Amino acid sequence: MRHFLTTITFALGLAGFAAPGFAATQYPLTINNCGQQVTFKKAPARILSIGQGMTEILLSLGLADKIVGTAVWVGPVLPQYAEANGKIPRLADNDPSFEAVVGKEPDLVAAEFEWHVGPQGSVGKREQFSGLGINTYIAPTDCVAKVNADGGDGVRKELFTMDLIYQEIDELARIFDVGDRGDALIADLKKRQAEAVASIAGAQAKNLPIVFWFSSKEVNGDAFIAGKNSAPAYILKTLGARNVVTTEEEWPLVGWETIAQANPAVVVIATMDRRRYAADDPKVKLDFLEKDPVTSQLDAVKNKHFVMMDAQSMNPTIRTIDGIETLAKGIKSFGLAQ
Repeated sequence: MRHFLTTITFALGLAGFAAPGFAATQYPLTINNCGQQVTFKKAPARILSIGQGMTEILLSLGLADKIVGTAVWVGPVLPQYAEANGKIPRLADNDPSFEAVVGKEPDLVAAEFEWHVGPQGSVGKREQFSGLGINTYIAPTDCVAKVNADGGDGVRKELFTMDLIYQEIDELARIFDVGDRGDALIADLKKRQAEAVASIAGAQAKNLPIVFWFSSKEVNGDAFIAGKNSAPAYILKTLGARNVVTTEEEWPLVGWETIAQANPAVVVIATMDRRRYAADDPKVKLDFLEKDPVTSQLDAVKNKHFVMMDAQSMNPTIRTIDGIETLAKGIKSFGLAQ
């Protein structure tokens, strides 16, 4: 997000001189969101955000003063929003209770993942919130061409693209009548992606086998590896590399014997502050890879081709662009780009 702070400051400074094509939101506004029609009679005044990716988009849109609480954090907030975020109550690092959420009296609950607020919502169902007069919004990244019936990370039927993030930014900007800020944020992200792709032009990692390891419930057990249509898969496609996993599950549990057969040239390791699972700690991941009799024989491990990547860059978020930049630098530093 290195360019955005300047971009949004400029955009806000010119708020009174908006481009002729910009139109204010006309209420009531109805959004078709994850299979439900959600109508807003006016811009929400109190929003509760569940999911770090959702919160960071809201902060990027300059809506910190409207956020009455957050939950589900993987790591530190983007540094430029640390001060603003520090003033917002954090209900829980992981799943908050339904009572805690409604206790903040929000008029909108926005969730990054459907399994938090959805048909089997661990926090609550959409109907529970609507019954209390509270609107809900779920990130399109978690429902467009994606099935979450199992209550887990779900199955993604089509390759994730940043267009879904841009849709989320645009919809939230219209809901809050800050369309100019949304346009500025989308333009900045598109510019950064173009620059990242240009940085490896003529030196793409043609078909280079790469695996993304998010975590594992047990250190020496099956690993949560990025599926073929996930955000990491989008990063790989952008850079011309190849995912060693071909399943449509978002984060399937895969045995290391199976991964060894693909013999990845690079292992991308998720870094996070969260400690829900045994292998959340990146140091634990590295120790396992280098000492396990199977993983220690991988080309990536023998050559120490490890790329440390913020876990949020592996989720469908505005940080996916960071992921493209991080992996591109890693591939080039290993001398693997062709």
